[in-house]
Amino acid sequence: MNDAPSERYLKGMETRRAVLGDAHVDRASGLATPFDQPFQTLITEAAWGTVWSNTHWTKRERSMVTIALLAALGHDEEVAMHVRATAQTGASEDDIREALMHVAIYAGVPAANHAFKIARAALAERSAGAAKPETPEERT
Repeated sequence: MNDAPSERYLKGMETRRAVLGDAHVDRASGLATPFDQPFQTLITEAAWGTVWSNTHWTKRERSMVTIALLAALGHDEEVAMHVRATAQTGASEDDIREALMHVAIYAGVPAANHAFKIARAALAERSAGAAKPETPEERT
C-alpha cells in the first residue's frame, strides 16, 4: 500500500496553510489521531485541495461565502476561525459584514445576530494579536 500523500493532499496542505496559517495547521495536524486521520486527509484533499484550491474564485470570495454558510448553519467555532483567516485571504471587515447581512436576509436575523457577535470578537482578538485556544471544532 502506498502511504505517500497524494498530489491533491499536498496541494490542499499548501492552500490550507496559506489560508489558516502554519500555526493553526501544525496544531490541527498534531492533534490528529489514528481514529480521525482519515477525516483530516479527506478535508485536506476535498475542502482544501479541491474547493479552496480552485482558481475560479479568489480566496477573498471563498472567505465571504464560507463565513456566510457557516454562520447560517450555526457553526460558531468555524465562523471565528474563518473570520481570523481573512487576514490571509484579503476579505475585509466590510466584506465580512456584507456576508453576514446576507445571512440575516436569507438564513435569519438570529443567525446573523449571533454571527456578528462571533465575528466582532474574532476581529478584536486578531487585532489585539491574541491567540485564542483552539477548540476541537476548529481542528479543521
